[in-house]
Amino acid sequence: MLIEVLQAKIHNVRITQTELNYTGSITIDQDLVDAAGLLPNQKVLIVNNNNGERFETYIISGERGTGIIGLNGAAARRGQVGDELIIMTFGLMEYEAARIHEPRNIFPDRNNRLV
Repeated sequence: MLIEVLQAKIHNVRITQTELNYTGSITIDQDLVDAAGLLPNQKVLIVNNNNGERFETYIISGERGTGIIGLNGAAARRGQVGDELIIMTFGLMEYEAARIHEPRNIFPDRNNRLV
């Protein structure tokens, strides 16, 4: 049996930009993408701690070292610059593997950079 478990989480990053007139997605600093073991175009669940919004989108790589977290397209309506987000992704695993799986949790600093 396969079950869905948390693969990785980028915890409490802040939105640095919004771009409504874009095709959609979330732009994430490539350093954070790599640290969390994520991939461009991977589906993510976003939770906005400021307004309670929860939504799904996909990752676009942002410039390394910039701390960029950008909501694009319709997602730009789900938050504003300065809001704190949790970005999560999930994967399917066999039950026994899931029992011992440890998700990768990333806790960037207040400027969305690795510590």
